[in-house]
Amino acid sequence: MIDLLWTTTLSTLLDVAPIVIVLGVFQFAVLRRPLARPGRILLGLGLVIAGMTFFLVGLESALFPLGTTMARQLTEPAFLGTAAASTDWRDYGWVYVFAAAIGFATTIAEPALIAVALKAAQISGGAVPPLGLRLAVAFGVAIGVALGCLRIVTGTPLPWCIIGGYVVVLLQTRVTPRLIVPLAYDSGGVTTSTVTVPVVTALGLGLAAAIPSRSPLIDGFGLIAFASLFPIMTVQAYAWLASTWSRWAKARREKAAVP
Repeated sequence: MIDLLWTTTLSTLLDVAPIVIVLGVFQFAVLRRPLARPGRILLGLGLVIAGMTFFLVGLESALFPLGTTMARQLTEPAFLGTAAASTDWRDYGWVYVFAAAIGFATTIAEPALIAVALKAAQISGGAVPPLGLRLAVAFGVAIGVALGCLRIVTGTPLPWCIIGGYVVVLLQTRVTPRLIVPLAYDSGGVTTSTVTVPVVTALGLGLAAAIPSRSPLIDGFGLIAFASLFPIMTVQAYAWLASTWSRWAKARREKAAVP
């Protein structure tokens, strides 16, 4: 563990160094202004390095092994009730349930999504409730990860799935309120962040390694694409339903007000 901490700390310092260099060059060579509160900035930089280090160590020590272990246990012939490793998609029901549950749970806890949801509520004056947006995104990730696991089990080519998904997204864009479309597209990106990616990636790799004739490199990756795609659909669907309900309720009130 000490060796892992030391190695990860050095790696984090190398990763953060270009950011510090770019900011320093623009601050002192382009803007030519001194830093305000340099002590506070250095303290914050140190906390960033420490936080990234501990987070990466946690991923390596816990989240990646946990996702791989769960995928292996859920696909064992003894658990599936089969004599050998199965390629029948109907035998992996619990895998889909676990994938949907872990996709939903990790997305709800995603810091990037929380930040975007709070900012969207602030900018819209409360018209976009933070909890509603987070739930819509979380349901999208849950559906996407479950369908991504189904794709791994069946061996369906990934490009056709993604192309078909974006065709649906483009069709939804034509009927979704324009104010929500950019937010919906951004919501797909913020889901693939610090909490969701490690667990989902480990699940996909473990699942592909456990199923005969599946390659972890070819079939194991791609779950993140599903986790990014389906939230765009669910957020647009949520906005369309909310807009339709609002118009219907308004029309009903106006009709009731007419003597």
